[in-house]
Amino acid sequence: MTISADRDLKRAILLLSAAAFASSVSARVCDPMLPELVRQFAATPERVATVVAGFSVAYGSVQAFFGPLGDRLGKYRLIAFTTLACTLGSLAAALAPTLNLLILARVFLGASAAGIIPLSMAWIGDKVDYHDRQATLARFLVGQIAGVIGGQFVGGVFTDTLGWRWAFGFLCALYLLVGLRVLGEARRNPLARHTPPAATARAGLLAQARTLFGVGWARVILAVVFLEGMIVFGGLAFVPLYVHQRFGYSMSAAGALAGSFGLGGLCYISVAKVLVRRLGEVGLAVAGTLLIAAAWWLAALAPAAAWVAPACALLGLGFYMIHNTLQTNATQMAPQVRGTAVSFFASAFFLGQSLGVSAGAKLVPGAGPSTLFAISGAAVLPLGAAFAALLRARQRRR
Repeated sequence: MTISADRDLKRAILLLSAAAFASSVSARVCDPMLPELVRQFAATPERVATVVAGFSVAYGSVQAFFGPLGDRLGKYRLIAFTTLACTLGSLAAALAPTLNLLILARVFLGASAAGIIPLSMAWIGDKVDYHDRQATLARFLVGQIAGVIGGQFVGGVFTDTLGWRWAFGFLCALYLLVGLRVLGEARRNPLARHTPPAATARAGLLAQARTLFGVGWARVILAVVFLEGMIVFGGLAFVPLYVHQRFGYSMSAAGALAGSFGLGGLCYISVAKVLVRRLGEVGLAVAGTLLIAAAWWLAALAPAAAWVAPACALLGLGFYMIHNTLQTNATQMAPQVRGTAVSFFASAFFLGQSLGVSAGAKLVPGAGPSTLFAISGAAVLPLGAAFAALLRARQRRR
């Protein structure tokens, strides 16, 4: 790749990372404003929680539809359009006069944001050689992880100062700025321009899904990421409650400790290139599995709240070691329908998270969060071992 093309690629990926940051902030921005929304709209906490749930359900439900559209219309251009659509959803949320309209705005925002991260991963898969792809995807993940960490902070700061509506105003400006830059990049950057799709990519969603699920390795990746989502995020959702109940911390302080998960992810990003080169995909899968297991058991046995922060950081580090490996494989498991493949990958991951949280909600009231953490630590070992063995066997065949 020439110096000019390399510069074009880095700039294009930086803009995609910025769009991923906005998408991730949107997912978490409402968490700290829920008590204020209960007060302002005089509604029950359960009803107000739909502001968060509506975004999540919409985000997960439409993932599979963006893949075929991206394969047909051009992934980078579609990312620009979805990012600009998020501007409208954020503006509607900022101006919503009633709770119902706020919920509808969040549903629209979730459905629009759903196309950003999967299509970005698929575009990177189209443009970056496989041996460089894992490190490149890790750089892209910086925006997503920063958004996960910063989303609650943004929502909390605006709610406590200017008011919760200004948080959506901030998102509106962010989406508009990033969306226009991505759209301009799609028009100017030769790497971002749309090329006519292959015959397979022009087929309908069902035909593309059949192509995807006809690949054995694709079925393995989708199953592993589904179970990974269950094991990691099914327990992570209950870490703040655990710290609050066991150690008497406020929910905000407990949430800050759980936020160390994102710091672990950033630690991985900072050394990803070295780890990929030294450990390889199999080594990353094995090491990530052991770190996740150790993190969950450390959290379950923590004698003090101070132990929870390093446990969550280890969990984030181990998770991104495995997840980045899965993402890289997802971009190559069905190259002829890459957009569809990565969209289904994101859907499987999201559904795994949802099922994990639901299962945890049934277990925790009776057995307690520490039992859930211990089970999660034990469950990840056979999953990681099986994935590493299958990955090693695949590499030998290749």
